[in-house]
Amino acid sequence: MARRPLPRILSKDSAQIARTQIARSRELARTAADSATDVLHPLITVSRGLRRLASAGRRRWAETPKDKRGPLLFLAAAVVLVVVLAPYGPLLAVVTLLAAAAWQGRDRTPPAPEGPDESQAERLRAVYEALVPHFSVPEDPAPLYTHGGEWEKVFEEHEFDDTGRFGHLVIRYPAYFPDGESVARARIEQLLTAKAGRGREYHFEWDEAGNRLTVTVLAPLPTDIAAQRFVATPGETVLGFTDPGEVQRTLPLSYGQDRRDVPPVVWRTGVRSTEPHLLAMGHPGSGTSTLLRSIALQALQHGDVLIVDGGGTGEYACLTGRDGVLAVECAPAGALASLEWAAQETERRLIAVNRARQAGDPPPGDTRRPLWIILDRPTVFTHLAEAEHRKDPQVLLQMPLRHGRAANVTVVVADQFDSAETLCEAVRQHTRARVVLGPTAPEQAEAVLGMPPHTTPLAQVPPGRGYARLGHGPVLRLQVPRTPDPYDDATSETDREAVLALLPPRTTPMEAIPTEPTEKPQPAAEALAAERS
Repeated sequence: MARRPLPRILSKDSAQIARTQIARSRELARTAADSATDVLHPLITVSRGLRRLASAGRRRWAETPKDKRGPLLFLAAAVVLVVVLAPYGPLLAVVTLLAAAAWQGRDRTPPAPEGPDESQAERLRAVYEALVPHFSVPEDPAPLYTHGGEWEKVFEEHEFDDTGRFGHLVIRYPAYFPDGESVARARIEQLLTAKAGRGREYHFEWDEAGNRLTVTVLAPLPTDIAAQRFVATPGETVLGFTDPGEVQRTLPLSYGQDRRDVPPVVWRTGVRSTEPHLLAMGHPGSGTSTLLRSIALQALQHGDVLIVDGGGTGEYACLTGRDGVLAVECAPAGALASLEWAAQETERRLIAVNRARQAGDPPPGDTRRPLWIILDRPTVFTHLAEAEHRKDPQVLLQMPLRHGRAANVTVVVADQFDSAETLCEAVRQHTRARVVLGPTAPEQAEAVLGMPPHTTPLAQVPPGRGYARLGHGPVLRLQVPRTPDPYDDATSETDREAVLALLPPRTTPMEAIPTEPTEKPQPAAEALAAERS
């Protein structure tokens, strides 16, 4: 039997045509409404004027005392009689009434001022004078920037907010300015930040071909996004949220009873990922542990997680004994044993996948389940290992970092700037996804991200606020969702319930979890692996 074609209403082309026709119909309706408004504008004006005249007459009649209303009516009747008896009187009366109605019905909205006012012009003139030393040279025969020159030729576009500060600027600059040098750009950006007003974030877009600099004030990123289940496929991790227009995707998020679409920063991991491992840097209190908790909660939906906490502050105690959490190690001996098992597990997965491929079979099921190795401040164990003459746990990360993508193993490392030099070469080389959190200098952000951000840093930022760069992509502003420690007394009840709702069920009783490491500790990861095998 021949296949019956799908109805045209279900085809992709017909749906596209229907959407096009709907958009065209809306445009035609909008154009017709505008044309009708233009044609009927005189009638609308006269009607509005008659209504205002009638309201004024009723108000005057109500204000007239009762003893004077009789003479007023007699005067009005006399005027009507004179108008009726006079030649062309009714016609002149109607014309006069329409003229008065048109005058009363005119649009009294004051027109928008053309150009900036005196204070705004003074601010533009101050910015122009400040840019003269940077955008002018003595050899220029027709300089665009001169002291006391015409600033109107330089600022092609300018907008001000309600407070009188700059909201948007488009600045022309001469072609000989070295806009390809980061040092020259930084001087101009620092100057404009000081002149436009501190305490805000500015985005600078340099158009080298057109010799234009666009300065835009960025709105603060939302800080009220709590931990929740994000609409993402396996292999996608939401690091946080960024500015609209920077990414081509939005996620529906819940804000209590409301829902909004927010653009996310999505990190893709797995076998086909180009940036399979991540490095996050920040200062104390910047939110790196919050980022790791958010990643761990998302990773537990489809994989297993091994956590090594070098800080030892109990930030991940809520994950201990949970389903899918192989171990939460805080002691040096346990961290070393867990990372040794992780290196052996990565090697075992590589051998199993290689044998399956040689035999023409699909990879085994135990190798397709993602394994996440999350390390918070591993440099603390490096210092302890040097003091106790032990093996550095970071050395054991070379196998997962180099071959983790093929074995479906992902490594996430978070540390502080003061310990950046202690990170091993493997971590620096193989972590292609980078995150910087907290107030940082442009040099620090550039050292981690590989390129400076195109926005001005702030001196005070909320926790979880920073920048992210995935591989060779652009630098994006980032705000990590609120994922605090639910066992912390400072955590609000709403955030605590949101995090606890995302935790997997506890498979190991708390009384069965050892609190002190033994002489030769057996990590929970190894025990769980032996149990599954």
